[in-house]
Amino acid sequence: MSLKCWVYSAWYRFLILHMDTKRMQNRWGIEGEESQEEESLEHYRYAKKVSYCVNQICDKTTWESKCLVRALTAQKLLKKKKIASTLYLGCRLEEGKMVAHAWIRCGRMYVTGGSGEGYAVVDKFRS
Repeated sequence: MSLKCWVYSAWYRFLILHMDTKRMQNRWGIEGEESQEEESLEHYRYAKKVSYCVNQICDKTTWESKCLVRALTAQKLLKKKKIASTLYLGCRLEEGKMVAHAWIRCGRMYVTGGSGEGYAVVDKFRS
């Protein structure tokens, strides 16, 4: 899983830098919808592994791997195993500046980016 995580994080960073956001959003899932609130124990176990792997790998990449790269990487790894998730995009004001954030939820578990507490959800995508 580590190699896939590294490759996906590089790919998503490249797309963020070189592709129009609207075109990218078409790949993120069904806009405005959320995945179910419950998952199987097996899916939670895999999501926990994904969370650990994404954070370990993205902490060490030579490119910038912030919340959106991590969220998209986790979403892709979950989707490959046919595990539903929701990608959330949010924002808030910090010291007078707008700050954006992205996070992934699988069932009741937040896989990357925390729970998004303090951020207003701007959009969500079910995969």
